[in-house]
Amino acid sequence: MWEQAETGSRLKIRVTPAAEVAVRQGHPWVYGDKIRQQNRPGETGEIAVLYDRADRFLALGFYDLDSAIRLRILHQGPPVTLDEAWWRAKFEATLARRRGQFDPAATDGYRLINGENDGWPALILDQYGDTLVLKIYAAFWLAKLPALEFLIRQVLAPHALVLRLSRNLIARAAKHYQLEEGFLGTPGDDAVVFRENGLSFEAEVRFGQKTGFFLDQRENRQRVESLARGQDVLNAFSFSGGFSLYAARGGARSVTDLDISPHALESSRRNFARNADHPAIAATTHHRHQTDAFAWLGEAAQPNGLRFGLVITDPPSLAKREIERVGGIEAYHHLARNAFHVLQPGGTLLAASCSAHVSAAEFRQAVERAARHVLGDHWQTLWTAGHAPDHPVSFTEGEYLKAIAVQRR
Repeated sequence: MWEQAETGSRLKIRVTPAAEVAVRQGHPWVYGDKIRQQNRPGETGEIAVLYDRADRFLALGFYDLDSAIRLRILHQGPPVTLDEAWWRAKFEATLARRRGQFDPAATDGYRLINGENDGWPALILDQYGDTLVLKIYAAFWLAKLPALEFLIRQVLAPHALVLRLSRNLIARAAKHYQLEEGFLGTPGDDAVVFRENGLSFEAEVRFGQKTGFFLDQRENRQRVESLARGQDVLNAFSFSGGFSLYAARGGARSVTDLDISPHALESSRRNFARNADHPAIAATTHHRHQTDAFAWLGEAAQPNGLRFGLVITDPPSLAKREIERVGGIEAYHHLARNAFHVLQPGGTLLAASCSAHVSAAEFRQAVERAARHVLGDHWQTLWTAGHAPDHPVSFTEGEYLKAIAVQRR
């Protein structure tokens, strides 16, 4: 099923010296303008062979005519045959890297495959209890889907398997492969309940954002729990209330959720109700406001506005493209300024960013510059954080998540 039918000569590629060095060092992408020579035109989905300047085998990868990233590396090193045994060994090795990261009695929601960072370009596999969600971001996987589904079922035997596609693939998948998003095989539940560090959450696996939940903030949610005791907590861009629920379990006096989506706020309400048997959660006052969090914070930042002991700002990406990077940095700075204005003395701001085009250093500088502007010298950075252990990073462009906690003195 994995073998590529040979209708002609294998696609052979040579690249610039700099790109060759990058691939040898583990970078998973080769851009089209770095290709110096290929023996024939390629088609999306072909397995191409990359050779070095001495005509030695260097790597194998998916050729992608539809992307500026023309080649996505699958294997670098000695020559191999990409047969069923190779794919299974690769899959099992990826799963083995997650082994021991989580207590299965407390956590059964986490990422199993993190794209290029795990050697699976443009592919995500997340687990929520007994349901798996497979998200595909590039067309070259579409023809391989039957083999991929067979492999996942053979090794993991999920109760349900959901296919999610990036927006640019939906029409193509339907037209050329008769594929639609949704359950592959026997359907399951659209909203799946899973456990995270002993808390229960719902993941909207068919229609929710990403694959249904933001698994990558797990460790930062735990950090919030340790800061919340006795505090009034503001969770801007609250989505389904993940940070809020951890804060409540940590002993927060009150939690206020801000989100522009009524659907997200209703999900937060359900998550609180689902965990109401925990005494600390039951004792926490939970407020929810459907609003533009940027505007709400701007109004609350006035001298007589509300004040909180813990503020969380985790907005959607503010720089989705490189051209938006400078504007995104300033947006994070402005957001942090307003957050510091509503932070009471002794309180803490946790600011997070999921913008890959804004580096960790740029984000930290934007937040700390806001602290100096609003608080003068009366603040300290408690810690910074990056990716969760089940979201490993193997190359610079794969880094997107960063967070910083700043305490007002």
